[in-house]
Amino acid sequence: MKFTLLALGVFMMAVIAAPAVAQTQPLVTEEMMVKTADPGIEIYVRNKRPADMKTFRPELTVLYVHGATYPSETAFDLKLDDLSWMEYIASRGYDVWLLDLRGYGKSTRPGEMADKPEANPPIVRGVTAVKDIGTAVDFILQRRNIPRLNLLGWSWGTTLMATYTTENAQKVERLVLYAPVWIRQTPSLVQTGPGPLGAYRMVNREQARERWYTGVADDKKAALIPPGWFDAWADATFATDPVGAQMTPPVVRAPNGVMQDSSEFFGAGKPYYDPAKITVPTLLVGAEWDHDAPPYMAQTLFPLLVNSPGKRYVALAEGTHSIIMERNRLKLFEAVQAFLDEARRS
Repeated sequence: MKFTLLALGVFMMAVIAAPAVAQTQPLVTEEMMVKTADPGIEIYVRNKRPADMKTFRPELTVLYVHGATYPSETAFDLKLDDLSWMEYIASRGYDVWLLDLRGYGKSTRPGEMADKPEANPPIVRGVTAVKDIGTAVDFILQRRNIPRLNLLGWSWGTTLMATYTTENAQKVERLVLYAPVWIRQTPSLVQTGPGPLGAYRMVNREQARERWYTGVADDKKAALIPPGWFDAWADATFATDPVGAQMTPPVVRAPNGVMQDSSEFFGAGKPYYDPAKITVPTLLVGAEWDHDAPPYMAQTLFPLLVNSPGKRYVALAEGTHSIIMERNRLKLFEAVQAFLDEARRS
């Protein structure tokens, strides 16, 4: 498979972790653009792994994909207190990858995003996004000469990773669904604006902040996110869209394909995929204050995973949809790590 290395190339870095996790494992980072089957469309992948890792195994390989609005790297690999979740996993002996789907982050933005939103119908629907995941999976499997890997999705990414798994179980070791989305009984928090859905939507910083805090009691808000963490995330995230950054106020543009799918499937009471077709160990993990993917979604989905061996559901206290970047984030990291490490010990 053809790919291009980004100018940043390969560099060495030492992880200086917080005392709570006490890790000092040197890591290697690589960034690559991988060509898709569609002319002119490349997807961005980033890899972190221990510097001394010489052999690669399915159970020690992880691919992460983001949700509906923001790219992967500004949450999964955002250093808060000198540690990102990506580094947390890699420093424990894993070969860790993240993916930006087309239209997000450093991946190619389809041509429709250079036009006004209303000029085109929603772009990057689930079928297209799952193809991008397939491209990334095949690239990693070929590059590492392994038959399978672990998949980790957040929010919309859980729908995509689950869908991919129903179609390609032989390539999946374990499946982690963080803030899993399922048939909706409550309104979505994603703002699409009035009128028909356009090709993409625009989100500003204040809208992002408001959505993050939705459902959190007033007396809990001050302690939810440590000082400076929201700004660190917002600064990194809004910088990934150079065109949006020039607007007033600055915005992140996000493809609306996910919103079209949501209205036709989960929002209409229809499943997007068949959970019974998931035949690999699966973890559902979410937080109690999540109003984007409320706990009832995971609770409804869990019993439908009738063919997933060793499935489990973990509910985390005092966190939102974005617990990955909140004061209780280590509870998320630990729950997922324990699930991944089971395959390592077996």
